[in-house]
Amino acid sequence: MSGTVIIDMLTETLGPLGPVIVVGVLGIVLVLAALPAMLRKREDPLDKLRRSLAASGGQNGAAPQKTQKLRNSSGPDKLQKFAGFLEPQNKEEMSESRKWLQKAGYRGPHAVRHFHAVQFALAIGLLLLGVAYVLSYNAGHQVPLDSTKAVLAIIGPGVLGYYAPRRWVNQRVAARTQEIQDGFPDALDMLLVCVEAGQSLDQGIIRVSKELSTSYPSLAEEFETVAHEIKAGLDKPSVLRAFADRSGVPDVASFVTVMIQSQQFGTSIAEALRLYAADMRDKRIMRAEEAANKIPTKMTLGTMLFTVPPLLIILVGPSVHDMMENFKSFSQM
Repeated sequence: MSGTVIIDMLTETLGPLGPVIVVGVLGIVLVLAALPAMLRKREDPLDKLRRSLAASGGQNGAAPQKTQKLRNSSGPDKLQKFAGFLEPQNKEEMSESRKWLQKAGYRGPHAVRHFHAVQFALAIGLLLLGVAYVLSYNAGHQVPLDSTKAVLAIIGPGVLGYYAPRRWVNQRVAARTQEIQDGFPDALDMLLVCVEAGQSLDQGIIRVSKELSTSYPSLAEEFETVAHEIKAGLDKPSVLRAFADRSGVPDVASFVTVMIQSQQFGTSIAEALRLYAADMRDKRIMRAEEAANKIPTKMTLGTMLFTVPPLLIILVGPSVHDMMENFKSFSQM
């Protein structure tokens, strides 16, 4: 069977884009089949040495065996062998991706890898779904889809599947940032009460994280993370700066700066909190007034769209009707 006959059969069966569809499907199948072999990496000799040392230590005593079990309690990541494909190889891009996902609340050690895996799976899955739709449509209708519609039906879902996870994360970042910004003045008031009651800053942060867990869960999670990091022995200025980076809120960054300077210069933390909490309350009132002042401007378009046309119909409609009747009478004369 010659190539021309095969092309004619594909064109009659699948439409004008039949050969292109078949070639695309074969390409995707070959890529998926060759992907494990391409991503298979050689084992690092250092990892092999560490594993052998751990095994030998487990045979010599029971303590190393228990330690090894505790370290591997979470289980290996199933996407580890695809890390070279799913994770950015540049350290700066990797750091930016982690910060971006942390702002959305995804703080797992393999969050970047899982995000790119979901993005890749959705793109390929919806692309194959578009191919299946075009094939089923051409098989069930006498007039197949034209070239433009077939390409859009195939590529459109793939592009949607690729950008949908990114949009989802961006919406999570925006919602989380707004929640932290709205709840931060209340958190400062609670922290000020705790500090003035005789508790330390660390104890106050723990208390605030418990109190805000219902109303502002994202902010409570951030304070809880700060408390755990301080308990772990990390440097307090570094922990507070990391908190500001994760939140992405300018007010939190200013608060971190005030706390670090108050600690460095030995000033009263309660006094600094009192002044900064009052400033945050004033800012919240100003933001509320700004939002209220924007309402008339936003309502102008709706008012003109839904009020002016009916008003014109009521006022001008009878006159237009009378004019039309007069024109009809003149034409009959």
